[in-house]
Amino acid sequence: MPTRSSTSPLPASRTEADGSAVIRVLSYNIRSMRDDTAALARVISACAPDLVLVQEAPRFFRWRKKLARLAAASGLVMLSGGATAAGPALLCTLRATVERTEDVLLPLTPGQHRRGFATAVVRFGGARLGVLSCHLSLQRDERHEQGGMLLDRLAGLGTPHVVAGGDLNEGPAGPTFRRLAGALQDGWATRPWGGEHTWTFAGPDRRIDALFATPGIEVLGCGVPLGLPGVSEADLRAATDHLPVLAALRVPAS
Repeated sequence: MPTRSSTSPLPASRTEADGSAVIRVLSYNIRSMRDDTAALARVISACAPDLVLVQEAPRFFRWRKKLARLAAASGLVMLSGGATAAGPALLCTLRATVERTEDVLLPLTPGQHRRGFATAVVRFGGARLGVLSCHLSLQRDERHEQGGMLLDRLAGLGTPHVVAGGDLNEGPAGPTFRRLAGALQDGWATRPWGGEHTWTFAGPDRRIDALFATPGIEVLGCGVPLGLPGVSEADLRAATDHLPVLAALRVPAS
């Protein structure tokens, strides 16, 4: 049977009495902020995320200042990544207690772009969570190798629960996507909410951006935030060439 999207409201962030945390996580390819940054900030703010997994963050002249301005305009702070991770970055709210961060550069294949991971370990209430943002290769074999490196890196974070996501440059039928979905929960496939396709906005017909979570995390809804209050079609079109993926997750206390 085809996957059906829920029309129920996406749960808001909160900390439960048992210490578990409901958080909102957003994954977004922002195309180096070459488009309408005010529209981009409005989309991010309207999604009310606790964590933002960024791809194609600015990497060159004054890149930290540009990313910090986007974070501030969205009510967030910089957590890790950017040029030091070859593009992936993490933003968060002050609700997050940060244990550590690490930017990881992957092996460079001649003729291909350098890739990397932005990673962190954070706490929300009593929930301890590993986080990873990625932007995988355009080249099939390299992308598949990077998928394995991603799973190894998640295992090395040393946390009971992990969320990872980004621009995979591949749809769910691809071998790398299947490799990740075989080890982790694919948010959209687990509890679809909102829209499915993420690229390109001019006529989205494929899902190459995704959020994944380890099995102990409860996916409360995941998808493109079409129709979310405050997220307008005009802003989505102006902000970048990808559509964002938003998930609400319940992370157990640990």
